[in-house]
Amino acid sequence: MNSLQRQKDLPQIIFSLMFIVLMLVACFWVVQPFILGFAWASMVVIATWPLMVRLQGWLWGRRSLAVLVMTLLLLLLFIIPIALLVNSLIDNSRPLIAWATSGHLTPPTLDWLRRLPLVGEKLWNAWHNLLAGGGSAALAKAQPYIGRTTGFFFAQAGHFGRFIMHLGLMLLFSILLFWRGEQVGMGIRHFAWRLGGRRGDAAVVLAGQAVRAVALGVVVTALVQGVLGGIGLAISGIPYATLLTVLMILFCLVQLGPLPVLIPAIIWLYWSGDTTWGTVLLVWSCVVGTLDNVLRPVLIRMGADLPMILILSGVIGGLIAFGMIGLFIGPVVLAVSYRLLSVWMHETPLPPPAQDGDVLSAAPPPPR
Repeated sequence: MNSLQRQKDLPQIIFSLMFIVLMLVACFWVVQPFILGFAWASMVVIATWPLMVRLQGWLWGRRSLAVLVMTLLLLLLFIIPIALLVNSLIDNSRPLIAWATSGHLTPPTLDWLRRLPLVGEKLWNAWHNLLAGGGSAALAKAQPYIGRTTGFFFAQAGHFGRFIMHLGLMLLFSILLFWRGEQVGMGIRHFAWRLGGRRGDAAVVLAGQAVRAVALGVVVTALVQGVLGGIGLAISGIPYATLLTVLMILFCLVQLGPLPVLIPAIIWLYWSGDTTWGTVLLVWSCVVGTLDNVLRPVLIRMGADLPMILILSGVIGGLIAFGMIGLFIGPVVLAVSYRLLSVWMHETPLPPPAQDGDVLSAAPPPPR
């Protein structure tokens, strides 16, 4: 009788699962246009929540005033600068493409090399021998490809319109999350506790710490390096300094640093004969290029006590796998997996020491 009852319940279970999957797919289909904006808002709110709580304490405990101030800060420090940078990127694309395809790309003579003591004459002769051996012809052949590559890069600026729309959604969702952050956070922790008990709740808390660590250690460091590098470019008289600043920030986010932009700028200054500003930018680039070695570890430790290699690997892998939002998804996935694996391993004691003669216990031979 029990066996017959189980057989009757099997279709019910199958159809119940099918209905649940159908509802999940339908819900995803409905909210799909808002996922990216909500994800960005979640990252921003998690990263800036301590600041919002502190502002609320300063503003007589009124949440409405704190949310208003945070909204203005997001507009002034995040959304408006990004919109201006995108607009500058689009405006500067046409003259840059025209310059790259104009046919005026000729190698410099570098006459200032002759003024260098001891090795100047030799370097000048070596440079002109290189040009005489086909350097100018190679540059002329590469010029059409430079123009095509530049045009393709700036053609992608049309996709930023959709990005601006997601910024607007991010601002709206950020306001809602700032207003009801405690309730949303408790609901997520309640769901995680229902799924995995204490471990599920710890995973959610760790995910928030990882997001804050990335926001402080990676994003803030990239912004500081990019802005300082852009200031050096603007003061040195480098054209398209705003565009190059955006490029530096992107390079810093993917952990390449600002030097891939600053070094060509220094070479261009020396190339054009402006050795004074080239030297100034060289010294400034040394300071900006090494700033992350000091600033990033301190900021990451303020967000979460996680291995730095874990955070940086998650940033790079997340960017490759998911795009810009992967900047936060990658470290969160690695951090939660690392901590869960660590807790699972430490539930059992360490193994006993290996026996003598075992390859794991064999001591290395003394140095000769």
